[in-house]
Amino acid sequence: MLYNAYEFQRNLLSVASAWADIGSEWLQNPLNPLSYGSMAPMMASGLDVFAHASASRGKPAFGFTEVMVDGKTVPITEEIILRKPFGQLKRFRRKGVTGSPKLLIVAPMSGHYATLLRGTAERMLPFADVYITDWRDARNVPIEEGTFDLDDYIDYVIEFLEKIGPGTHMLAVCQPSVPAYAAAALMCEDKNPCRPRTLTMMGGPIDTREAPTVVNTVATQRPLSWFEQNVIHTVPVLYPGGGRRVYPGFLQLAGFMAMNLGNHLVSHWGMFKHLVDGDEESAQSTKKFYEEYRSVCDMTAEFYLQTIDSVFQRHLLPKGELTHRGRKVDPAAITDCGLLAIEGEKDDISGLGQTKAALTIATQLPKAHKKHFIAEGVGHYGIFNGRRWREKIAPVVEDWITKHGA
Repeated sequence: MLYNAYEFQRNLLSVASAWADIGSEWLQNPLNPLSYGSMAPMMASGLDVFAHASASRGKPAFGFTEVMVDGKTVPITEEIILRKPFGQLKRFRRKGVTGSPKLLIVAPMSGHYATLLRGTAERMLPFADVYITDWRDARNVPIEEGTFDLDDYIDYVIEFLEKIGPGTHMLAVCQPSVPAYAAAALMCEDKNPCRPRTLTMMGGPIDTREAPTVVNTVATQRPLSWFEQNVIHTVPVLYPGGGRRVYPGFLQLAGFMAMNLGNHLVSHWGMFKHLVDGDEESAQSTKKFYEEYRSVCDMTAEFYLQTIDSVFQRHLLPKGELTHRGRKVDPAAITDCGLLAIEGEKDDISGLGQTKAALTIATQLPKAHKKHFIAEGVGHYGIFNGRRWREKIAPVVEDWITKHGA
């Protein structure tokens, strides 16, 4: 019933958004005598903010068309290298550029599309041959395609690495740090020739017992049955995945918005003032962020619940108890994969020390193959997006990949 109620509300807001957008444009039209009144800018700006906040959103596009490589402008084409029911492996091919490190960016399956990492991929494109895991919205996957859980996620990562080939470097942002780490451990134990040469983990919940955040506390203060009964819902029949049990993206978005409600209100107030002042460029910056932030997708119930149980409640990986299809995931099997753990000093999603734990549990990995980097003054989103990512953090990743290139 909740999912259907949300759809009903979303449809109503879509209509209201369209009318608000029309009203805003009309109040700014020089042919409208009311546009010259003193209140017109404020009314138009208010309608614009409402129209943007209530608009329906689908899957955004990456939108890459070109990149500068060694001082030359190079065209980019997006290619689907491998299609799977719950995700696809996408490559950003740079025409005529060869010899660069191969980099697989593992995007989180956490309510947002892979385009949330647009800034991450864009910054790495001049340096590397970039691939990304482009996960599907679970509500669009027919129920006949079966289930998708944490074991399947690990399988997908391994299969993607094998498709790209030997010598690939891997970068996992937030939630996928755990399955990416598990995939690396399994492939190292098997001496798989396509095992990652390096694994960079950014703000990942490897061991959430370290510096627990509000997100970690919410996940541990209730039994798993509570999550199953309260946040898992059935996709309405109007979608291709009708009947599938999911954790809806709109619920996750509501949770994150509520957690930092004050900051979001300040951001929208700032956008309103920029619009009133005629500073369209500054307002567009805020709009661009929220267009991506509010573009949400569903994840399968089994993946969400298994992640809550294994990662946040029982901490199986750092305790050496995580299994993949009945096989133990042994961190000690990682002996020749360079591990880079990056944490944000002000990260309120994955606290300091949670990602660094990945280095501690890799007991057989030489010290030269481990590195820990703290990004000062950076929150969770700033680890992989924005100016500090581009100027301070990405160079550390590039240096690490270059150091372990052979």
